[in-house]
Order: sequence, then C-alpha cells, then structure tokens
Amino acid sequence: MKSQKRDRTQRVYTRGYQAGLKGQSREKCPSLQSDELRTNWMNGWREGREDMWSGMRGVSAIHKNPAVVTGAS
Repeated sequence: MKSQKRDRTQRVYTRGYQAGLKGQSREKCPSLQSDELRTNWMNGWREGREDMWSGMRGVSAIHKNPAVVTGAS
C-alpha cells in the first residue's frame, strides 16, 4: 500500500511547531508563497512556544509533537 503524502499545510505547521518548541524566534518563519502557509507556520510556532513554556521538552512533549503523532489507528 502506498503511503499518502501529507499536505503542505500540515508540513509547514509541523516545522513551525518544531521551531517554537526549540525556542527559535518567529523571525525564522520562511517567506512562503501564500498567506495561508505563513499562517499555518505561525500557528504551529505559537503552539510550540506554549508547550516549551509549559516545560514540555524532549520526551515529555512527544505526545503533542505533530511530527510524531500519526492519524492512523
């Protein structure tokens, strides 16, 4: 069975989340073609920052990380 490729908005959100979780500045947001992609990156970054401030780092944040969590049951 072929694996389904994730849509670009999800990938951008995940990259933003990971940047926020690492404590990187929002200035790291790449210049994207559309406002929708930039918005998704910023939403991911904000959620990552909130999790970082809550003390969720490394293994304690694995259940929230969109790169690790799968939608399949």
